[in-house]
Amino acid sequence: MEKATTKSFVLLLLAVLLAACSNGGRTYKIGVSQCSQGNWRQKVNREMLAAQHLYEHDVQVTIIDSYDDTERQIRQIDSLAASDIDLLVVAPNEAAPIADAIARAKEKGIPVICFDRKADTDDYTAFIGGNNTEAGKTVAHYAVSLASQMQANGHRPRVLEVTATMSTSPAQERHAGFEQVMLAHPELDYVSINSDWSTEDAYQVVSEQLAAGQRPDIVFCHSDFMANGAHRALEEAGLAEQVKVLGIDGMPDEGISYIQQGIEDGSYIYPTHGELIVRLALDILTGQPYERDNYLPSMMVTPDNADLVAMNSRELLQQGEDLITIHDKLEQSLVHYDAQHKILLASLACIVALVVAVVMACRAWLLARKAIRQRQSMNEEQTLFYTDASSRRLHDIFDKPDDDLPPPRSQDVIFAEQLNEAIRKHIANPNLKMEDLGEELGLGRVQLYRKVKAITGQTPVELLRQMRLQRAYALLGSTTKTVAEIAFEVGFNTPGYFSKCFKEQYGKLPMELRETAN
Repeated sequence: MEKATTKSFVLLLLAVLLAACSNGGRTYKIGVSQCSQGNWRQKVNREMLAAQHLYEHDVQVTIIDSYDDTERQIRQIDSLAASDIDLLVVAPNEAAPIADAIARAKEKGIPVICFDRKADTDDYTAFIGGNNTEAGKTVAHYAVSLASQMQANGHRPRVLEVTATMSTSPAQERHAGFEQVMLAHPELDYVSINSDWSTEDAYQVVSEQLAAGQRPDIVFCHSDFMANGAHRALEEAGLAEQVKVLGIDGMPDEGISYIQQGIEDGSYIYPTHGELIVRLALDILTGQPYERDNYLPSMMVTPDNADLVAMNSRELLQQGEDLITIHDKLEQSLVHYDAQHKILLASLACIVALVVAVVMACRAWLLARKAIRQRQSMNEEQTLFYTDASSRRLHDIFDKPDDDLPPPRSQDVIFAEQLNEAIRKHIANPNLKMEDLGEELGLGRVQLYRKVKAITGQTPVELLRQMRLQRAYALLGSTTKTVAEIAFEVGFNTPGYFSKCFKEQYGKLPMELRETAN
């Protein structure tokens, strides 16, 4: 019962310690490979980081930027896939070269979400972002409406499209959507010139067109910062008031602000919604239903609605900043909570250990009290024994034949007879121990030693050997058994040791005694 109780306390202590070492709910790890920087992508990054604790499951978002370097992004994707992430989010810098890296991640069992841009592969799990083809069409329709106001006096409006890097899927799709609408309007003079995702390249293209006498009426650039470069070229040529400039992204501090300042005449809001990327990732990781292709709704910003859109955008942006602040404070609170949680569990473990120690101390105290009572009882018995002892007459019991023994008259005599009987019963056992004799007589080893010593003047071992030799002496004179047989019969392990002890006791070897008798 005591062992079971102690074991229960130990198991409880182990359970508490294990609880202290364990963590709470699972945190899903999401690795993000960004292709570039810029305000639009920084907004996406902030939204993903703010959404780490927004949903029912916690996530840990790690964002790596390749800075428009395709080879670097390939290495980063392979490195993320080799780490302990649960899901990979990729905005491919270029559609074709990144495809193999995405396929390698998918082969390792890591789900892959492409956002904003696609790669030339079907090995992705899901896509989320704006519909770039629809963006191109929407801007094209707006450009057509602006051009219709310029067709007076037989003037054929000229529309110039300055594309971004055509090795990227957004540029390909925006161009495809814009071109499709333009080709449906032969009354417009449509020209498309390839450029890069930069303000300076757009500035250079428009400057060269103006220098060549190819003044456009409408300039469409694939991003707002490219549109800013086009406006600068027109402004330097004194044509900023006459040429309409359109862009895509619709960021509060870029496209929308450019429209309010008169730099642009329209911008297509290309949504970010980083929190929806995290939501899609959690749906994939937790086995919830999801769509493979997820296109985010958008709209065209014009001078007519720019102020209203700017106000709403600023409010949303402020809410996003507040959410990030809340996220940072939540992270700090979680760190404090985790530390306090561990301290609490450690304290509980100490309390349990203290309880176990108290229980063990109480158990030891009870055992000590029991031992003291037993020692007191033994002392009383020993006192009674020593006051009743008749030393010499009792010693004679072991030296005389049974027929000459006096009748028992005291406790000592009874004990002597019981000891004599016990030794004779086990005399043939060479492994007989004093503890065995004491147990049979109801005495401890020390108690037996003292009582035998007081009665016979011999130790129990000496008394046992003497009785064995007496029995052997009798057998040598009354049987024809060999010395070896007699030695084993009286409890000696070897005949040689028996002969040695016999000679020490009687002054002769067993065979010499037998020959003398003959």
